[in-house]
Amino acid sequence: MRRVSAQKWIGTKWRPRLATIVVAILIMVMALPLVGLFFFRLYENQLIRQTEAELIAQGAVLAAIYAQDVREAGIPAEKLGALMPAMESEYTSRSTELASRYRPIEPSLDLASDTVLPTRPAAAAASLDPAFAAIGSRLSDILAETQKTTLAGFRLLDAKGVVIAGREEVGLSLADVAEVREALAGRYASALRLRIPDQPAPPLYSVSRGTKVRVFVAMPVAVDGKVAGVVYLSRTPNNIVKHLYGERGKVTLAAIAVLGGTLLIAFVFLRTVSRPIYALMERTGRIAAGDRTAIRPLDHHGTREMAELSAAFLDMAEKLHARSDSIQTFATHVSHELKSPLTAIQGAAELLRDSGAAMDEAERKRFSNNIVTDAGRLNLLVRRLLELARAENLAPSGETTSIGAALALLPVDKGLAVHVEAGGDIGLRISGENAAIVLANLIDNSARHGASAVLLAASSADGKATIMVSDDGAGISPSNRDRIFEPFFTTRRDSGGTGMGLGIVLALLKAHDGTIRLVDSGRGTRFEIILPVA
Repeated sequence: MRRVSAQKWIGTKWRPRLATIVVAILIMVMALPLVGLFFFRLYENQLIRQTEAELIAQGAVLAAIYAQDVREAGIPAEKLGALMPAMESEYTSRSTELASRYRPIEPSLDLASDTVLPTRPAAAAASLDPAFAAIGSRLSDILAETQKTTLAGFRLLDAKGVVIAGREEVGLSLADVAEVREALAGRYASALRLRIPDQPAPPLYSVSRGTKVRVFVAMPVAVDGKVAGVVYLSRTPNNIVKHLYGERGKVTLAAIAVLGGTLLIAFVFLRTVSRPIYALMERTGRIAAGDRTAIRPLDHHGTREMAELSAAFLDMAEKLHARSDSIQTFATHVSHELKSPLTAIQGAAELLRDSGAAMDEAERKRFSNNIVTDAGRLNLLVRRLLELARAENLAPSGETTSIGAALALLPVDKGLAVHVEAGGDIGLRISGENAAIVLANLIDNSARHGASAVLLAASSADGKATIMVSDDGAGISPSNRDRIFEPFFTTRRDSGGTGMGLGIVLALLKAHDGTIRLVDSGRGTRFEIILPVA
């Protein structure tokens, strides 16, 4: 039945378990470093662009030197190549003078979108022009020294695409290479090609595309508006994978640290959040099943919020059980209190019905009086029950009164003197009607115990008013002092007492943030009432 009720409140909508959410978060935490490895491709592309920019800078310098040598060698225009196309750049729209002075070349390769071409085709046989061969011979030493520092591959080509400087390929033609063909037409060209590795790649290189390519740049050499040759450069870009592989020991330690940190997070989370929640759920099931030993603090709360939640829940459980006990006791007492007069009424009525004709007038009157008396007791009991229920469910109205004002609402009892010794005008945070009910029950209790005078004295301090109610009656025996505020407890049942007067007083004062207790006195009875000051 409890599961059905819980299902009713939870509903049919799917909701993840806390453990599922925790596991998902931990998996995400562990996956973040792995996902980060794939984001280094952005950095790889930046390395490609950086490599191309460096090759452009080196090529521009070599092209300027090459063009100077061509001019100094006096090579005729008919041995030069195609006309240089008109330069188009962002500077053209600004000024013709600027366009003639600056010809910027921006890196354009993109590892993510550009096609990686096959390895560079082999050079073909060709005839070498002696004039260009002489230039290549003079520049070979410069290329060799430059390569030692930049690690780039250099080829100088003449106007027909024949290599004039560049190690073993001197005298061979590269005119059929796509980027060289573009440069011979006067246009800058670059390409990504598969590299030929000189040693086996480490296993970690398989996750990187940038480790498999080589950047090729072909830059035309312009002399008098015509293509005098091509500077052809290539280099393998730097890559982060090589660095990671070289630092694989540290990477492994970092992975272990991430795993350890994740497990630590899991342990802390489960111990401080998940474990107390499941413990509280288990404790709830036991309490709902009637196990009162389960109403005790959890062994481990984890967090301050969980401790407060547990305390609030256990406090609620205690109050509900106390309420249940009170209702059960209340029902038992009510049934007993109602049963006695009802039985008497029923017996008297049956006697009147069955033997009324044989009874004399005195007997008939006696049984009739018994019926009236018991019916009056039932009526009083019902009225008291309603007053108790009203008191227990009363909400403060915000009204104020004083002892003097409350006493003025009570009828004058000539057989009992009521005096206010002090504090009759102190404002109390309770309505006059409710204060009068409290005083009326206490005065009635004094009268039933043989008192002839009731003294009231009030004082205030720190926002609280203390009211002492004393009488000169017979007092309350020590054996009964702990039970006087229990509903239906009375020592004057024969004289019409219901045992609910002090219970009503206690309920009314609680509803107004007040208290009442029995204090020791030399003679009679003395109650101490504490209420907030108005």
